[in-house]
Amino acid sequence: QVELAESGGGSVQDGGSLLLSCTASGYMYSGRTLGWFRQAQGKEAEGVAIIDSNGHITYADSVKGRFTISRDSAMRRLSLYMYGLKPEDTAVYYCAADHRGFARESLLQNVQLFQWRGQGTQVTVSS
Repeated sequence: QVELAESGGGSVQDGGSLLLSCTASGYMYSGRTLGWFRQAQGKEAEGVAIIDSNGHITYADSVKGRFTISRDSAMRRLSLYMYGLKPEDTAVYYCAADHRGFARESLLQNVQLFQWRGQGTQVTVSS
């Protein structure tokens, strides 16, 4: 069992920045993949950024060049630095983990594949 806890959400103005953090506890397989996804009110969940155990990263096109995902070497702390935020980035952001070796692109396109997710943290960007 893996437990994930996000922090760092909040409200910012258009063009602002935020740093989201996620702490993982419990059993963590060395080959795990971690990521962030978001869900805006009334919309389907959307993959944002994925990082695997080799440090390879995939971003959604909508956040490329604006968001940066990173993790510590133990893969127990995951971060998402977001800058140049836009109102359309407003959503609940979730940290997620998977141990089954799905391709990063698969997880990005189908966040339901993640085995575990946190409770989420709200990000609101106002114009």
